[in-house]
Amino acid sequence: MERVLKDDAVEEKGERARMASFVGAMAIADLVKTTLGPKGMDKILQSTGRGRNVTVTNDGATILKSLHIDNPAAKVLVDISKVQDDEVGDGTTTVVVLAGELLRESEKLVNMKIHPMTIIAGFRMAVECARNALLQRTMDNKENTDKFRADLMNIAMTTLSSKILSQDKEYFAELAVDAVLRLKGSTNLEAIQILKKPGGSLKDSFLDEGFILDKKIGIGQPKRIENAKILVANTAMDTDKVKIYGARVRVDSMSKVADIEAAEKQKMREKVQKIIAHGINCFVNRQLIYNFPEELFADAGILAIEHADFEGIERLALVTGGDIASTFDNPESVKLGHCKVIEEIMIGEDRLIHFSGVAMGQACTIVLRGASEHVLDEAERSLHDALCVLSQTVNDTRVLFGGGWPEMVMAKEVDELARKTPGKKSHAIDAFSRALQAIPTTIADNAGLDSAELISQLRAEHHKENCTAGIDVITGGLGDMEKLGIQESFKVKQAILLSATEAAEMILRVDEIITCAPRRREDRM
Repeated sequence: MERVLKDDAVEEKGERARMASFVGAMAIADLVKTTLGPKGMDKILQSTGRGRNVTVTNDGATILKSLHIDNPAAKVLVDISKVQDDEVGDGTTTVVVLAGELLRESEKLVNMKIHPMTIIAGFRMAVECARNALLQRTMDNKENTDKFRADLMNIAMTTLSSKILSQDKEYFAELAVDAVLRLKGSTNLEAIQILKKPGGSLKDSFLDEGFILDKKIGIGQPKRIENAKILVANTAMDTDKVKIYGARVRVDSMSKVADIEAAEKQKMREKVQKIIAHGINCFVNRQLIYNFPEELFADAGILAIEHADFEGIERLALVTGGDIASTFDNPESVKLGHCKVIEEIMIGEDRLIHFSGVAMGQACTIVLRGASEHVLDEAERSLHDALCVLSQTVNDTRVLFGGGWPEMVMAKEVDELARKTPGKKSHAIDAFSRALQAIPTTIADNAGLDSAELISQLRAEHHKENCTAGIDVITGGLGDMEKLGIQESFKVKQAILLSATEAAEMILRVDEIITCAPRRREDRM
């Protein structure tokens, strides 16, 4: 029989294909498994590129994003963790571990000669059941502001407790909650700027109402401006040179060169005058400002800031309520930004420009201090996770307890469903409940506790009515999640449940893997 596929193409069929997908997915799940929970460990990722960058992190999405993976099924898991990170910010590790466990259970079922479609049908039923179980047990305090704030604090502390910030989690939870409540319900985290400044300890971090631009104030310019009118621009302010590349200007005497220079200067002066005509006292430019225009601005008493990085300038425009302008011919159509005070402040040894009393009152800057760049990067990731979760929770105010409690609640309901369901599906539903219990098991294992003992105790507890027990890794036993204040956002849990199941389903459906032949390079000799 002739080969249908090209020579180098590889195809795996049936059992082998399924085995390859299961093994790949489970390997990925085991890789991030140890980072789960408050006692999870960190991973060091070293890139092989230039500079050999080192990242120390325990954020599931960051770890998986940095891996180069060949196995197609493993890529699916990397994708769900990325989506989880973009969508709700937290639960990136959990989602992968859960999907991995679902596949581990399905492998056993497939070996028992149960058809993948039957397993998928069972999983579908189980997911519905688990989700309803959670929905019945959610709490919602959006009417009571104080209680809701306490909920947010608890959620932030729970999110941060598995990260590097866990030592000062009350402090950072407070920062995150303040920042998110200022957004007044929008999930746009653009308005919260996170500035990282090495030096000091993590405890020295603070929340600053207003906006900080990481630039210095030019020479001979006012150091402090009140009731500032700001023009944010992206324009070239270095045209006292001939800008056309390869331009040749032939002159017959030196005095002509001087004329050209004078004309260039005149052009610049006119541009500066147009800008000044907007009636501003602060000019922020994305590009360079040469010393000639800078001098002109200083004479006019205008603060000119050059080279503001793009994120900074976009955010500045957003925060002060101005537009980014690039032409200055009609001043009436340009929206200027406003703020009460612009001044220079010192953080550590760096001078920064501080805009306070900005138009968009929702904006704020969190300044992170820490021992080294790596610590700061990880702190920023942790804080970003917390901010994401909080901003989602402000919109969808339902909360649950944490610490393995939601998984046990779901597992119990799913178990009961399995007993009522006739046929082979019941095996799949049963497997789903075992996979859910793997999350608290992993949390306990990572804390070095006896997981088998704890999970069985927990299961017994959960058969009582309205139980709030979960794993308390600090004391190493069961704890009352309500008293400990360990809470999670319902939206995060729901996203975890649905994404993990869909990913597992997708991998289960595979029965053939075809790897295409690489394109041959023609010898161009």
